[in-house]
Amino acid sequence: MKQKTKERLLEETLPQIHIEEQASEQTGQEKIRVDIDESNLTTSYANGFRTAATPEEVVVDFGLNYFQPSDQQTGERKMAFKANERIIMNYFSAKRLTLALSQIIRRYEREFGELELDAAKRNLGQKKK
Repeated sequence: MKQKTKERLLEETLPQIHIEEQASEQTGQEKIRVDIDESNLTTSYANGFRTAATPEEVVVDFGLNYFQPSDQQTGERKMAFKANERIIMNYFSAKRLTLALSQIIRRYEREFGELELDAAKRNLGQKKK
């Protein structure tokens, strides 16, 4: 098994450090240990989302984007989004989530290269005709 570098070990501990920093900030710098209860944790997959907001909260629906069968008469292809999970959070939590996701994406891109959001520009290892 490969020996882990100091940087990798540090990166793996960052989420826990980040949680402790958040708790410290939220409690006026008082040091508090955060215990995480995962006993009711469920896992879902999402390849799409939609967002909405009120003056007090951010709403994020997660789900699956998929193509529907082509219309028999027009041949038109349609894409559908099936929402499976709705997460509602206050703006403070939404901002912390944004910062955490940004950190994860930066780390991924540093190791594997930039993520291209334009599907037409992606090189998926397929030969072009």
